[in-house]
Amino acid sequence: MNAHAYTRSVELKDVLHKQLEPDYPVIDNDSPLRSLKDTGFKLIYEPSIMKDYQYLIREEIVEKIERISERLNEQGKTLVIRSAWRSFKHQRLLWEQNLSAIQKKFPNKSINELSEIVSYFIAPYNKSTHTTGGAIDALIMDNKTQRILDFGTNKGLKIELNKKCYPHHPEISKEAKDNRALLMGLFEQEDFVCDLKEYWHFDYGNVGWAIEKGKDHAFYGIIEANQ
Repeated sequence: MNAHAYTRSVELKDVLHKQLEPDYPVIDNDSPLRSLKDTGFKLIYEPSIMKDYQYLIREEIVEKIERISERLNEQGKTLVIRSAWRSFKHQRLLWEQNLSAIQKKFPNKSINELSEIVSYFIAPYNKSTHTTGGAIDALIMDNKTQRILDFGTNKGLKIELNKKCYPHHPEISKEAKDNRALLMGLFEQEDFVCDLKEYWHFDYGNVGWAIEKGKDHAFYGIIEANQ
């Protein structure tokens, strides 16, 4: 499949998911949030825009992250946690930060046009699966070189947001494809699903996961939705 056909198929599927999400059943199992920083796992944490960010996830996911981390450690690599649970305030700040950056890049575009560009990769504050505690953003570091692997759109931790971020985009190097396959394979082995547009974003238990897996309902809903 060529790049145009692939990106078109991703975007059509994304539209379908967004149509299903608002009314998709959620029966929250009340699994509490737990900080990955309290686990003692060998992980690297990308600095957050939020002060004292604790990288919280649902307790049921902790063992999954431990197993992923251990498999990477055996290969001389370390899991990098970019983000986990986010409050509405956190998600709103992330949206505004990216909107500001895009505005500088395209000063002649309207606010509606800019918002549409941002929405390709950053969900509005009340629609992000990160608010459920069932979403993880992750990359991988090579312990020998102390560098983040090449995933095709990143320079270290900095990711350029464009359509080559779609997980199986054909127009990236073999090395980047192999590194994405490693990252995605580790999470998929633990029953996560990779986001349709972001190779670094993985969902479990929430609506995004339930739709992709064809489940009757999600079991992680939004936590602290009014913050």
